[in-house]
Amino acid sequence: MSFTPSAAFRYTLMRLGIFVGSFLAIWGLVYFRVLPSGLGSSNLFWVMLLALVVSAPLSWVVLRRQRDAMAVQVAEKVDRAKERLAANQSQEDGV
Repeated sequence: MSFTPSAAFRYTLMRLGIFVGSFLAIWGLVYFRVLPSGLGSSNLFWVMLLALVVSAPLSWVVLRRQRDAMAVQVAEKVDRAKERLAANQSQEDGV
């Protein structure tokens, strides 16, 4: 038995990976004072916010194919659910 993760699961892992990579890159830039650090103890929040701002458009471009695969998978599941609902309604009408 082989485990093949769903498209949504793969997309989520890839999106998380892009965020973590952005976080580490920005943390490195802040550490080496290429980017300014936050005020007082807000450094972690500042780095997380910048990582979110950087990773969102990056994942929008990089993960387009994965997002399309996820949309197809969701649409197929919705179609199957609609078919089951229609079949259940026709059985109830026939009784």
